[in-house]
Amino acid sequence: MTATRVQVVVNGQPESFPADTTLGALISRLRPSRTGIAVAVGDDVVPRAEWDDRPLRHGDQIEILTAVQGG
Repeated sequence: MTATRVQVVVNGQPESFPADTTLGALISRLRPSRTGIAVAVGDDVVPRAEWDDRPLRHGDQIEILTAVQGG
């Protein structure tokens, strides 16, 4: 039997998504714009060009970081 949902942690919060969700779909759901953000899964920054092809995996630790201007 194939799991229908995948459990991940996004910015420290447990989340559940359909098993076929990509990282790009997760980002689109949580952020109105893809500009000014970086995404890491575990200890690896995922290049923006790979977001839509990277499937979520059970247990992924995802950090969505927003660029802030200032000094």
